[in-house]
Amino acid sequence: MNSSVSSGMASSLATRESERSPFARLTELLAPHVPAKPLITLSLGEPQHPVPAFVGPVLAQHLPDFGRYPIAKGIEPFRRAASNWLAKRFTLPRAIDPETEILVLNGSREGLFFAAIAAARHVSARKGRPAILMPNPFYPAYGAGARAAGCEAIFLPTTLGNGFLPDLDALDEATLARTVAIFIASPANPQGAVASQAYFAKLHDLAERYGFIILADECYSEIYTRAAPGSMLEHAGPDFKNVVAFQSLSKRSNLAGMRVGFAAGDARFLAAFHELRNVAAPQVPIPLQHVAVAAYSDETHVEENRRLYRIKFDLADQILGGRFGYVRPAGGFCLWLDVSAHGGDEAAAVTLYKDAGVRVVPGSYLARQQADGSNPGAGYIRVAMVQDGDTTAEALHRLVQTLD
Repeated sequence: MNSSVSSGMASSLATRESERSPFARLTELLAPHVPAKPLITLSLGEPQHPVPAFVGPVLAQHLPDFGRYPIAKGIEPFRRAASNWLAKRFTLPRAIDPETEILVLNGSREGLFFAAIAAARHVSARKGRPAILMPNPFYPAYGAGARAAGCEAIFLPTTLGNGFLPDLDALDEATLARTVAIFIASPANPQGAVASQAYFAKLHDLAERYGFIILADECYSEIYTRAAPGSMLEHAGPDFKNVVAFQSLSKRSNLAGMRVGFAAGDARFLAAFHELRNVAAPQVPIPLQHVAVAAYSDETHVEENRRLYRIKFDLADQILGGRFGYVRPAGGFCLWLDVSAHGGDEAAAVTLYKDAGVRVVPGSYLARQQADGSNPGAGYIRVAMVQDGDTTAEALHRLVQTLD
């Protein structure tokens, strides 16, 4: 086999490997090893805090509705509750219209995936091959959506040097002219960075100028230990043109298994999005939408949720100190720790699993290789602070004792 063919095969294999689920890759990485201590799983961003007390009674009240097909855009009480919550939580140009500017989602993940496809159909013709931009590291649904839409995925490195948000000033004219959509996550997953008002305003100006859609992933907006993060919708103008924000109850209300969220914003885009979802996307059961109505009408459980995360970040402050480049994140519930001096991210993940019984994700598995060969996630591990306080403290102590 000649060198060019073997090189092409190696490149293709590397591309396919990078497109796999980071958690499937992690399972394979750790498969040969047995933890020396009882396992503590901090790899999956699945909240372990209690489910709100109102969930059971609301479900029981609406059990007969499991026998009905739901409408794709969501029942009116859900759309009204989501609109009311947005108006209370954020400083919007005006109230979101629950009839035309809200769509229920089967969790934000499927919404983000289908939104990429809808955006490719919705925007005007691009100058060159259509592209979808996304932060790197990123949520896997972004990349899957870009591929399904037939667009080139362009990965924008988010590093310590640019505050862990895409550098908008680095985008050139040719790239912007062929951009269909940009995914932006604030708070960012995994680093917890929060976009400023000036950042949102600059991004909106670019979308207005080049006619692309901003797909704002805001599912971590209710988990923070400093100031409450803002929303892209606050900077979208009175018609919310070119802006769609995605919310979920998975993190806010510890309802990851319920799979309910919503998209809100640009009415023209949401009409096209609704057409696609009406024939291709999973519908949301009516009883679950009623639970969501209760969830979006109550802040007590959300405030308690934040309190529990705040306790765990206090523990991280005390146990980690300045080790591994730790800085308390502005939002979200993950730590993004620099283990480049400890053998790199894969080696550190194996060591922590094997010797400490702590399961974390290598940062390179959450990112893609840039054109220059670098991977912005390499050398980092993501630690999801989802366990209870005592378990979290034990895991962090093990992490320090094992790596430091």
